[in-house]
Amino acid sequence: MQFEVIAKCHTTRARVSRMKLSHGVTMLPTFMPVATQAAIKGLTPQQVESLGVTLMLNNTYHMNLRPGIKVLDDAGGAHRFQGWTRNLLTDSGGFQLVSLSKFTKITEEGALFASPFTGEPTMLTPEESISIQHSIGADIIMQLDDVVSSLTTGPRVGEAMERSVRWLDRCIDYHERSGKKDRHNLFAIVQGGLDHDLRDICLDEMIKRKDRVAGYAIGGLSGGEEKDTFWRIMKQCADKLPEDRPRYSMGIGFAEDLLVCVALGVDMADCVFPTRTARFGVALTFSGPLNLKLAKHAKDLAPIDTQCPCPTCSDGVSRALLHHIITQETAGAHAVTQHNITFQARLMGQARDAIINGTFPDYLRSFFVAYFGDVGYPEWAVNALRSVGVDLLDGISKDVNVVPGDGGKWEYSDRS
Repeated sequence: MQFEVIAKCHTTRARVSRMKLSHGVTMLPTFMPVATQAAIKGLTPQQVESLGVTLMLNNTYHMNLRPGIKVLDDAGGAHRFQGWTRNLLTDSGGFQLVSLSKFTKITEEGALFASPFTGEPTMLTPEESISIQHSIGADIIMQLDDVVSSLTTGPRVGEAMERSVRWLDRCIDYHERSGKKDRHNLFAIVQGGLDHDLRDICLDEMIKRKDRVAGYAIGGLSGGEEKDTFWRIMKQCADKLPEDRPRYSMGIGFAEDLLVCVALGVDMADCVFPTRTARFGVALTFSGPLNLKLAKHAKDLAPIDTQCPCPTCSDGVSRALLHHIITQETAGAHAVTQHNITFQARLMGQARDAIINGTFPDYLRSFFVAYFGDVGYPEWAVNALRSVGVDLLDGISKDVNVVPGDGGKWEYSDRS
């Protein structure tokens, strides 16, 4: 990995970086769409690349189950297996400790899973996680961490944090012994729940290992905690992580969350949100999400967004047609998925341009006016951006309100 910071915001902690990996250059900050089982649902790899995506994510746990390591090894890795020529990041399987907790038992050795398909037990150790990711052939690989829900409290949170540090050491040792360190870049994952003291301990321990890891992820968030708590933990971690390493916020996908995280100093994010919400008939726009299932779109012959360069919009596919076929025909999900991935790429691309041009605070203000002006800004976002020198309420119309509280935690509501 070659990582170079090329521009910094004069007000916030946002930055633009150039990250060169084995399969090309990815400019940061960026959003990574999720191809859990070697495919983004509804799109070919060539279509995904044509939308401007240079880095996407595969899931280690699921790809180990199906198609399995033998098939991946025989294919020469996941790039060849799925026909993807750009950069690839794999998670470690750690998130499944939460999402599949009823199938999982945690020991110091690793995570013992019962397959949700066959019930067959599988032990995922830190060493095995790295070995699987080597077979997948990802450009960026993640340590196996002991993940607990962000709503978990008590001694289990500290136990998971300390085990994550120990498992990081095992991942590093195995990775270095494998002789594949130059081909796959290992990231550490900061844990500690919503406890600031535990986060600091974890940060200190993982920063000690800086010379043995290529970057850092901030894990254990976006799981139901209040947004006001979320951003404070995110800021604490981003403030302390090294300047010369990429910073990755795991599981972040809402537009406002992405821009707040960028302002706090985060470089990378991933989430199933834009592709999953497309399959439910919601298109993402700079004026807020558009629920295409609503009857008011039945006779609207305009595209989703006249300014959007995605094939769906540029080819003139109308809201009326999408309303007619969405959730009924796969073509509808395909069309909106292309649009939503393009929206995420435009959002982050415009953020990069604004940082380089020295106008990022203005970009934040203009985005929030267009996206939230009619319903009110989420109070947590106002507070988060104030912490890095941007007051969204400075100099704008008094008609714009602030919505008190956490902005609905992590639930998502359509506003159209």
